[in-house]
Amino acid sequence: MKRSSLVGCVISSSALLAVAAALASCDDAKAQESAEGCAGLPDFAALSEVLKDVVHGDANGGNGNEMWGALVNRDGIVCAVAFSGETRGDQFPGSRVIAAAKANTSNEFSLPNGPLSSGNLFVNTQPGGPIFGLETGNPVDTAVAYRGDSAAYGTASDPLVGAKVGGTIVFGGGLPLYDASGALIGGVGVSGDSSCADHIIAWEMRSQLNLDNLPAASAPNGDNLTVGAGAYPDCGGGSAALIAALPEDFPIGEEP
Repeated sequence: MKRSSLVGCVISSSALLAVAAALASCDDAKAQESAEGCAGLPDFAALSEVLKDVVHGDANGGNGNEMWGALVNRDGIVCAVAFSGETRGDQFPGSRVIAAAKANTSNEFSLPNGPLSSGNLFVNTQPGGPIFGLETGNPVDTAVAYRGDSAAYGTASDPLVGAKVGGTIVFGGGLPLYDASGALIGGVGVSGDSSCADHIIAWEMRSQLNLDNLPAASAPNGDNLTVGAGAYPDCGGGSAALIAALPEDFPIGEEP
């Protein structure tokens, strides 16, 4: 083969690799767009930004851990997954799926006129409670939860995006999402620290995203937790006071 032919082959191979890389980048950028029914929810970039801002910002009563965050739409389809640390290993790996399951929980047990956080389920799901065992009724789909390349976890092309992961989590960190018109459009889930800190972070994230337009009848406390004896346990770290102050510090309803 002549030298010119060899050079042509090398150039052609390089061009093909460049095209492949460009297509892969385009696929990542459109990952959420391809997920059915996610148009009304924040995209990956918005979720990542607000998660990092809240985790690294205000006090949350936790241990200072990095966090996973996830969004699902009203059908329970995962629309975005992100983490607050520098790499996916900076958070508990197991909290990725828990965050998605918390988002699923708050969505699947909320109604247009009845918001319910994942933590609201805690008391009644304890032994002897009226819905004890609820968390076993909608298990995580492990075939969805752990599929794909781990390197893509927490990116715009996370393998959870576009799928229904399921799961029912009965402690804090999952909140339903209501848009500016008051429509229930899905849920957000946060995991990686104490369940109280997870709830606090999720509440502030929802407020920043202006997706806390809960039914007027639920004001002012909405789907907040009540911490104390016979209610939600105190996780320590000052989280009880922070939770009690959430409706005042981050009032539910459209931001002015």
